[in-house]
Amino acid sequence: MDWSVLIPAFMTLFVIIDPIGLAPLFVALTQGATAKQRRSIGIRAVLIALGILTLFGLVGDQVLSFVGISMPAFRIAGGLLLFLTALEMLFEKRTKRRGEHAEHPEHQPVEDPSVFPLATPLLAGPGAITSMILLIDQSEGVAGMAMMFGVLIAVLGLVLFFFVMSTAMEKLLGATGINVVTRLMGMLLAALSVQFVADGIKALFFGA
Repeated sequence: MDWSVLIPAFMTLFVIIDPIGLAPLFVALTQGATAKQRRSIGIRAVLIALGILTLFGLVGDQVLSFVGISMPAFRIAGGLLLFLTALEMLFEKRTKRRGEHAEHPEHQPVEDPSVFPLATPLLAGPGAITSMILLIDQSEGVAGMAMMFGVLIAVLGLVLFFFVMSTAMEKLLGATGINVVTRLMGMLLAALSVQFVADGIKALFFGA
């Protein structure tokens, strides 16, 4: 086991996916969900992200080339979709929908953010996809590829751990704290989405 390869790979994916930074965002996106629902959402998001990142790690370049999509264009699209979610968080649309659910739970199921925006683009976003493509390309043989996927599983395992711990975080913050976190995370998410778009435009038109 080559730690000189594994440690940089782990740090790369850890920094890009950011399990710790995603925890408060997960709390905001799943506000009003029960611990069981939150656990299910977290597991589903992590499994979907694992599938996406595994797919792109194996055939990423070929998939994008086949459908005629460049990575910068993919980054711009992800940023725009993420910006819509940020607007909902900032202007309480998600909070209102959850309030309606609390009043009429039999008619309105809990909103499920596991596919979007959790699995993609927050977990399996352009940065993580690009990193997996590069890490797999740089690995040597089947054993090297297996180690890279092992690193990916370890990082996503940490993501799930922090997601599961989010219920305790919500109890600690309380309703007012969660509202503050939701607005703050909405602002950060909006900034992140703009950065995605800016990076995509820069790469698309200036090759940077």
